Amino acid sequence: MQRILLIDDDEHLAGPLRTYFHRHDLDLDAVTRPSAALPLLRDHAYDLAILDVMLPEMDGFQVCREIRRFSDIPILMLTARGDVMDRVVGIELGADDYLPKPFEPRELLVRMQAILRRTRPVSLRLGVATVLNFDGLQIDLERHEARRDGQVLELTSTEFALLALLAKMPGRVFTREEILEQLRGQSADDLVTRAVDILVSRLRKKLEPLDCIKTLRNAGYRFAAGRIGNHAE
Repeated sequence: MQRILLIDDDEHLAGPLRTYFHRHDLDLDAVTRPSAALPLLRDHAYDLAILDVMLPEMDGFQVCREIRRFSDIPILMLTARGDVMDRVVGIELGADDYLPKPFEPRELLVRMQAILRRTRPVSLRLGVATVLNFDGLQIDLERHEARRDGQVLELTSTEFALLALLAKMPGRVFTREEILEQLRGQSADDLVTRAVDILVSRLRKKLEPLDCIKTLRNAGYRFAAGRIGNHAE
């Protein structure tokens, strides 16, 4: 059973969600304060964190930043108004998805399941362990790990998912809408497609000095790196 941590100061939210999630083989723990959440995430193996933006002690953006200092756990942020800037800031800080309040438990579940599917080892999905090799870059889909010149890159789950999506089909141009749909399993609107640009920019910085993600004006992005042979174990 996969473990979820809810970080939200609404004490009435955890009970109904825990019951609902349990029917779908998800185990929910809940805390109302960041000071309780951060030690739990450091010391225990959770599969996903649900993080509210409005929290006591520090806001959800600060909590997200702190989590990203020591963990690449998937983070789904809850925003009170679904404000566009809240979404953009959350993604900039490393959140994997967002959901405005109030929300239906079913939609929260579907978004969580989409994230969890992306972060499962490839061997569980395909029965193979595939490694993609390029000049200066190795992408291990089984271990969910990317190495630049032998050095492990500190990528969030969404950054890795984007890198893997592009690298599995080098040369293919992906529109921003296609990327959002592939990564989140949902269609996009004009307001949130800018999130892709933020995500690509963040990934490019971590790949430097490699320059393997190209922008095609008014089209999208493609992966361009010299392939040196891939293998499956």
